[in-house]
Amino acid sequence: MTGPVPELEDRAIACAKRLCAADRVLLASHIDADGLTSAAIAAQALERAGIPFETVFEKQLDEDAISAIADTDYDTVLFTDFGSGQLDVIGEYEDAGDLTPVIADHHQPADRETDYHLNPLLFGINGASELSGAGASYVLARALADVCSGSRAAAADGGERVDESRSSSEHRSDGGAVAESTGPTARADNRDLAALAVVGAVGDMQAAGGELHGANAEIVAEGVEAGVIETGKDLALYGKQTRPLPKLLEYATDVHIPGISNDANGALRFLDELDLELKRDGEWRRWAGLTSEEKQTVASALVRRAVSRGVPATKIDGLVSTAYVLSEESVGTELRDASEFSTLLNATARYERADVGLSVCLGDRGGALERARQLLREHRRNLSNGIDLVTREGVTQEDHVQWFHAGDRIRETIVGIVAGMAMGNAGISRSKPIVAFADKNDEEVKVSARGTHSLVRKGLDLSIVMGDASRAIGGDGGGHDVAAGATVPKGNEEAFVERADEIVGEQLS
Repeated sequence: MTGPVPELEDRAIACAKRLCAADRVLLASHIDADGLTSAAIAAQALERAGIPFETVFEKQLDEDAISAIADTDYDTVLFTDFGSGQLDVIGEYEDAGDLTPVIADHHQPADRETDYHLNPLLFGINGASELSGAGASYVLARALADVCSGSRAAAADGGERVDESRSSSEHRSDGGAVAESTGPTARADNRDLAALAVVGAVGDMQAAGGELHGANAEIVAEGVEAGVIETGKDLALYGKQTRPLPKLLEYATDVHIPGISNDANGALRFLDELDLELKRDGEWRRWAGLTSEEKQTVASALVRRAVSRGVPATKIDGLVSTAYVLSEESVGTELRDASEFSTLLNATARYERADVGLSVCLGDRGGALERARQLLREHRRNLSNGIDLVTREGVTQEDHVQWFHAGDRIRETIVGIVAGMAMGNAGISRSKPIVAFADKNDEEVKVSARGTHSLVRKGLDLSIVMGDASRAIGGDGGGHDVAAGATVPKGNEEAFVERADEIVGEQLS
């Protein structure tokens, strides 16, 4: 095997050999975009290797969830996009002979070792910015194609597509046809799965500075070679595939351009002044449908407007980033753009429909895709309402952090997204990490924290903040340096904030 990440190759092969030797496997995965793509990559790799499996999803891999997994009659459990941070608990069941864990994750590991643990952090690779959970699953998938070929009843052409329509169901094949444009070689060695790995990395906010780096970039290169990914410089605006041009510009707030951003009439006037055919049959065109010359005209005009309105040069540079396009998906759909694809997946998982997101990842372009789009519309409404709530009511400022408590007014599954999107609004600073609380149940509160890459460069590590502050009050948490979460006993929020504020102060001093 010549995999995309040489540092992980030996461990990936060891994990693949263990999976290949199993009679069947329980695949357990997280539910966000990175978790769903991780599961989809693993599911297709197991299918192609001829390894029977069942898929389950967990919003949080706590002790109850691990106990339930251990109580199944599966000897081998593949954890994707979680498991590392819970290895101390998983290890107890491993010691008791209840299961053999195989872990493909990128989160901070607990202080425990196990034989089949594929995590970039164990090999000097940053799991928050250089390799996502989906990336770890992809490295494992590449090893599976090599290790299991010929040793099991794996189809030479990569096998059939899987359709998982429930979040916990016995694995089955629907016999559906799979597009062969990637060619048999890319499917046989699983390089075609690089597209999902890129979606997972983008969804995990790993495209720092508008581009994927490190091991992620190596996976991108394999996807390009396999014909499933196209890259190139493009406007760094969300919605280039699906939003009408006026809405694309109006909602482009990462780089605020006075007179266009958050200004529907201003965006219309800006476009009307351009000597371009920006409407067809009475409908506004989408960015993805413009020619290269038309895109250049719009981009140049945007830059001129930004300069004339005093936008700093460093901000203007942020108008351009690397685009990651899934070349096998239809132009003008959410699935064509890695960022829009990941948002669609997040919308399914946050509303307890991980099964829908998985089905979309596995190729369902019918009912599952339409249901995902419905969930996305609901998700956007809820995000908008949540951001309006936080902006209107404001946040509480401490010395080193800022925070708000949404109670039951924002779903605990999206409160972290709301917090991150609200940063920079009136009264909400981007110079401090933001901590958000939302009710999880009658006894527990979900805590989500978001920072910026600039703060991370200064020493911020929210994984440590969430973990230490939550455990100090009888909870638990973790995640990444720029985004992390925890669950704490209700009534202890102020004590949590006090401890989190101390830790952030120490990190940034």
